[in-house]
Amino acid sequence: MSDTDAEDAAPPLNGHAASAPITVYGAGYVGLVTAACLAELMHNVVCMDTDATRVAQLNRGCLPFHEPGLEDLIVRNGRRGRLVFTTDADPAVAHGAIQFIAVGTPCGWDGAADIGHVLSVARQIGARLQHDALIVCKSTSPVGTADRVRQIVQSELMRRNARKLSFSVVANPEFLREGTAVEDFMQPSRVVVGADKAHALQTMRTLYAPLLHQASQWLPMTVRAAELTKYACNAMLAARISVMNDFALLAESLHVNIDEVRKGMASDPRIGPRFLAAGCGFGGSCLPKDLRALQHTAMEHGLLLPTLAAVEQTNARQKALLARRLIEWFGGSLAGRRIALWGLAFKPGTDDLRDAPSETIIAALVGAGARVVAHDPVAMPAAQRRHGHLAALQFAVDPLEAIEQADALVIATEWPQYAGMDWAQVRQRMAQPFVLDGRNLCDPELMAELGFRYQGIGRGNFEKLAATPSTFAPRATATEKLPSGSLILRGAVSTAMPP
Repeated sequence: MSDTDAEDAAPPLNGHAASAPITVYGAGYVGLVTAACLAELMHNVVCMDTDATRVAQLNRGCLPFHEPGLEDLIVRNGRRGRLVFTTDADPAVAHGAIQFIAVGTPCGWDGAADIGHVLSVARQIGARLQHDALIVCKSTSPVGTADRVRQIVQSELMRRNARKLSFSVVANPEFLREGTAVEDFMQPSRVVVGADKAHALQTMRTLYAPLLHQASQWLPMTVRAAELTKYACNAMLAARISVMNDFALLAESLHVNIDEVRKGMASDPRIGPRFLAAGCGFGGSCLPKDLRALQHTAMEHGLLLPTLAAVEQTNARQKALLARRLIEWFGGSLAGRRIALWGLAFKPGTDDLRDAPSETIIAALVGAGARVVAHDPVAMPAAQRRHGHLAALQFAVDPLEAIEQADALVIATEWPQYAGMDWAQVRQRMAQPFVLDGRNLCDPELMAELGFRYQGIGRGNFEKLAATPSTFAPRATATEKLPSGSLILRGAVSTAMPP
């Protein structure tokens, strides 16, 4: 086989994928879910990570983060000998006929995706590979990354005079949602595989065959198209969220309930109902960094993507909106105020704090002098590790403890237990019944009936109200005027300020 043909073939799997030896590099969200689910599908999986503490923890069956259902898969398949974790690259490379690269691609200072870990794994594979292999780029990486992986592996093989080894590189982007990642892998809406060689594509089709129940789930394409598809999907989802948040603020100014507008939009089959909820912005490990990486890629090719820049700007405004409204409500300072914060994770079902709206909210509230008492069903340990140095931030064991004698409540994550709270009891416990609902969890009419001053995002039939003394006095003075732009929502105050 010639030097240029070394990457032309994928390893044969004897027509089926049962008990295929698979190596997964990276024990983060994507790598762990991929490794555990493939082991559940009866494959023999070795998962390699450079973090010795994490590997030891996983070999004990303990999960380093919260992801429903994942720990059970890791424990069960570890006991059955189908899932092993290691820090040693030699046995990891030696094991897999199929090798998944699922390491992180963090956002650099300039917005570019840092693919250094991906390329490092490629060098390890090329330097150690002793058998034919299919290399799968699972990490979210810019267009052209698979080509660079191929070049690096080929270069390492040539350096070792191992030209007779055959390998192929394919792109297989993940579409896993934190909180439902196991379900998303085992019941995929689609499996995108980019491959330039027919046998590599067939190997991947065979691998995923147990999960493919409809022809529409299987989406083969070129390698570069698959890489761009991942970014395009996340950019489109982010754009929908930011557009709805723009509409929400416009709705407030026009005295329109955004929930009614959302129903009208969702009924249009060209639009549909998903990702149309107004709120306090998106976060997480994917959408924010992928928006930046996509714009950086465009700039490298002499293009600007102003739509995506606007999506980012809207999201930054939205994440700061609740804190700004609260600070303005109390006259520019929160000194001496106790503010309850419900929700720390960027979404329910996870303990991930990366780019979460709560991070922006905490920084602004503490900076304005507030004492913040936070609660989250699963993310408080992660928040304590991250913010343990903040004396003004405390954590409550339950939501009711957080709102005890609070001057205001801010809701930043749509955990279902918050929506089901006994709001009459909440009203009794708060020093001032002022609620800023960043996820539109509450019933505005109920909140008004209970005497809350309530504001969601873009909700309600508003009537203008001139600035008048506040019924709910601040602790420092007997009266306080409503901030300019305040509006009434059937008895509840809403501050509908422009962005």
